[in-house]
Amino acid sequence: MSAPTLEDVTAVVTDLATAAKQASRSLATLTTAQKNSVLEAAADAIDAAADTVLAANATDVERAEAAGTEASLVDRLRLTPERIAGITGGLRQVAALPDPVGQVTAGKTLPNGLDLRQVRVPLGVVGFVYEARPNVTVDGFGISFKAGNAVLLRGSSSAADSNAALVAILREVLTTHKVNADAVALLPSETRDSVTALIRARGLVDVVIPRGGAGLISAVVRDATVPTIETGTGNCHIYVHADADVDIATRIIMNAKTRRPSVCNTVETVLIDKAAADAALGPITTALQAQGVVIHSDEPGFEPATEDDWHREYLSLDIALKVVDGLDAAIDHIAEYGTGHTEAIVTGSLTAANEFTARVDAAAVMVNASTAFTDGEQFGFGAEIGISTQKLHARGPMGLTELTSTKWLVWGDGQVRPA
Repeated sequence: MSAPTLEDVTAVVTDLATAAKQASRSLATLTTAQKNSVLEAAADAIDAAADTVLAANATDVERAEAAGTEASLVDRLRLTPERIAGITGGLRQVAALPDPVGQVTAGKTLPNGLDLRQVRVPLGVVGFVYEARPNVTVDGFGISFKAGNAVLLRGSSSAADSNAALVAILREVLTTHKVNADAVALLPSETRDSVTALIRARGLVDVVIPRGGAGLISAVVRDATVPTIETGTGNCHIYVHADADVDIATRIIMNAKTRRPSVCNTVETVLIDKAAADAALGPITTALQAQGVVIHSDEPGFEPATEDDWHREYLSLDIALKVVDGLDAAIDHIAEYGTGHTEAIVTGSLTAANEFTARVDAAAVMVNASTAFTDGEQFGFGAEIGISTQKLHARGPMGLTELTSTKWLVWGDGQVRPA
């Protein structure tokens, strides 16, 4: 059987986008109670069908391993009972959060008596393009739905069975609750043509959010005619300042590198101040190597670092390490190689901390805390869509508010504008 052509795939995506556009109009009028009821029911349904979802995921994982997929990507793909519990817990957290739709963000009465109010409204139809992680399928639906949006999901082919099982559950729950099931749809993933069709469906899709590796994100941002929100890669740094507590620094670095190396808030480069190197270099590198972390550095005794290492988002048990000559050098290094995701300083100096936070340009800047905290759930947003590294519309972990826009409501009693 021949592969579907671009025209065939475009027709499928256009039909799904058209249906989603229609569904989005009815979602805008759902009450908070109705939306929360659907989200709670979806969590219950996924819990009840956990064995079915895990079986579908096992097929995906087996196929990925047989194809020689990198271990870090297989980890992103794999579901476990604990991860399913995390997925459904995220839905319940979103249900418990305040509904942003209808919130008044500004307002005043003009001298002519016109009453102006700026209120939050859904974006409309949101398209997600993402790699591997099937939890994004449910996160994308949950946050989009609570914010009143329909969502088109284009996951990777590696997670095709997992995503299909999850979306089937979500659509059944919507139907049961008499909500248009086209509020969520899974796009075909056999070829990249469906991505092309989605990101060029201007007029049907209101915004596209890519979530994945640098190649995917840059391709979507470059080729899209639909507005995009860029969720960037995470070349995150931790700078160990001259006044750092070495034990605290070691604990933070170990958490940020080894807790889950395959996620975007993992630390990828450690910068150690020259003034702290004698005390800090040994304990930090010993702790990292004890956990199997490969250190890439221009310091002796490690894998020699190349220019590429300072740019790398490893997403593995690898880390780049550099000794820098002071705060200015650390900030300059981050400015040159950072991706604007999360940067951290470990220091006992309030002056150094304030200067670092003021001068470092990133979506999140940490002081004496692990980069692993840059996460929507950790920030109290429930599940997240991704970490936006751009500066327009949304920046940092994207929750409910970031999936809304605003409109102005103007109330009068017959006013007309003077000639």
